[in-house]
Amino acid sequence: MERFRTVIKFLVDGEDSLSKIDTTWQLRPDEEDPASIARNINASFLILLSGDAHPSYTDAMEYLDRLESHPSWREAICFYRKGIGLIESEIEVRYKKDEAFKKALDGLYSWLVDPQKTVKDHETAIRMFYQVFFPEGLSALNDREEGIRRLRKKRMIRITSLNPSPISRPEEEILFTSNILLTVSHGNTISVGDRIKETIQKVIEEEQLYWYDHPIPVGISPEHNEILYGLEGLDNAIEFEKRQGNLGKDQRIQCVLSVSVTHKGLQGIARDYIEDELKKEKDIRNLEVYVFTEADTQRLIKEILIPLSERYRTGNGDVLNKVFGVDGEYGRHYSFLKAISAFWQVFINPSVKGTFKIDLDQVFPQEELLRETGLTAFGHLRTPLWGAKGIDTNGKKVYLGMIAGALVNKDDIDKSIFTPDVPFPSRWPEHDEVIFFSKLPQALSTMAEMMTRYNDGVVDGKEHCIQRVHVTGGTNGILIDALRRYRPFTPTFIGRAEDQAYMLSVLFKDDEHLRYVHKDGLIMRHDKEAFAGEAIKLAFAGKLIGDYVRILLFSYYARALPWSFREIKHEIDPFTGCFVSNIPFTIVYLRFALKLTSFFKDRRDQDGLEFFRLGIRRLHGVINELLDNPGLLIGEFHKEKKAWDIFYDILEIAEKKIREADPFVLEIRERAESIVNDCRINFDRG
Repeated sequence: MERFRTVIKFLVDGEDSLSKIDTTWQLRPDEEDPASIARNINASFLILLSGDAHPSYTDAMEYLDRLESHPSWREAICFYRKGIGLIESEIEVRYKKDEAFKKALDGLYSWLVDPQKTVKDHETAIRMFYQVFFPEGLSALNDREEGIRRLRKKRMIRITSLNPSPISRPEEEILFTSNILLTVSHGNTISVGDRIKETIQKVIEEEQLYWYDHPIPVGISPEHNEILYGLEGLDNAIEFEKRQGNLGKDQRIQCVLSVSVTHKGLQGIARDYIEDELKKEKDIRNLEVYVFTEADTQRLIKEILIPLSERYRTGNGDVLNKVFGVDGEYGRHYSFLKAISAFWQVFINPSVKGTFKIDLDQVFPQEELLRETGLTAFGHLRTPLWGAKGIDTNGKKVYLGMIAGALVNKDDIDKSIFTPDVPFPSRWPEHDEVIFFSKLPQALSTMAEMMTRYNDGVVDGKEHCIQRVHVTGGTNGILIDALRRYRPFTPTFIGRAEDQAYMLSVLFKDDEHLRYVHKDGLIMRHDKEAFAGEAIKLAFAGKLIGDYVRILLFSYYARALPWSFREIKHEIDPFTGCFVSNIPFTIVYLRFALKLTSFFKDRRDQDGLEFFRLGIRRLHGVINELLDNPGLLIGEFHKEKKAWDIFYDILEIAEKKIREADPFVLEIRERAESIVNDCRINFDRG
């Protein structure tokens, strides 16, 4: 551990430290306001990790000892002390068991203590630190072009057969979906009725249950309302298809929206609020919109799925309450928005063959798509690559039953729709980024996977294509036959990167692995900064802490899956895989502590205090759960897998019985149609 302590000391001790954080300056025990106490506790943690060679080691130890019994700070002290023990244990185990980690740590230590190196080279230090803490970032730090080439080669698929029956009529064969995320409004003026306004005032006092990237505050002005923005964008895209002669003038597409809330008290008003907002919208003429709240999904379970499970003894249908719904972490509504298409095919519209999810802060830039690719959005969705079969670089058979497109930021679209939405950083890592900087592998993956274009080279989209691991929450879809065959899902405990977790549940299932095909040119414009800037700012702390939780859960989840951890990690590196760590507690505690020091360094004391309180509250709860029950995620995965198996078994039986004109199931189908019709928004199209 002495070697590790030396590394941490170099990271945080002095103005010339690698992270640019001077913990000696941040520990000022005489300052006693809440923000200063939070800063002192955090600095003491980093100092104690540095070992007794740190000049402030004794002061830090005494400071924590003195505050430990204080009721206002007891939990924080417990959180940090626990962190020291977890980190030391984790590093010792990894040092003994992992030869590559041992070699990297020994090399870094030797370089740090080498008397010949009186002046440390910053760039070399970053690379050596990444060898220990963040090896997934190295390929984006070194020769980036070579990194892109190698990753693209790793993702290449040799096509053995194209889909003989691809999507040909997206307007009829694709169920479009999206999610609405609602939160309370803290503004003084709320453009809603008195009943909703009164409810909001009460809900503000509730404890927040879930954190989303940029939820929509109830009552936000129409010009900043993501619901209206996204649906208008989709409606305009359909209108463009009609002007091109691709659709009949009276054609409407079906779009399913899920509604998730940050506070429980919002559940009762969510439908009324959304319906009121949408009925005000006069320009949506090409969509049939269905809005599903948690209450609506519960009706589907109680009135449709459970009666069928009881009748045909598929298993205990009550377990569906856990997985089939829209409230909760991101994973829950994401799985619902895929699974509802299979339900739709059986009970509502048998002609539906696939589902495609968009985010409501994204629009299809139809004019640019047509100009730069020669195809509209619907033209791209007709590709026979979606549903093709092939062989990956490991010689394994794959079924490309899922599809993924890419994004371009609104500010960049004038350059080209093929401008990556996540470019390589133009600066060197600092603060917490010196031990984890996900933007590096994200940019590499964006270039290697999302920006691949099928041309006359080897990757031509005819004999070879690219599979995707890195996907975004919108701009992706799945064929229903793939959905019903493989039964993928995102566990309900996943609160970030639910899109990338989705494939993990079936990563190596079957002899023919289910994978995403990359469709070049299937690009949506990402407009979140254009109208949701304030919501993004308000959600910043929650999003960042959710990123830390993601490391813990992904690292444990990968070990809960029924395949080799090493094999999983190899398949999903570098971007998705960087959140699957061999030292997750170390990475999470250091990221949190170093980020917090940056707030205080920049004199953002109140932001730092808020981040401190929210981070400890959320992280401590997750860490305690994982420590109290190390097999928790294994059990949860198998429970949820069983529940989804019951769901799809019910659909298989129901479909068969409908073909046989079974009276009981025909009556159930009528009930399903009635519930779905109740979820339909009746626009004033006058």
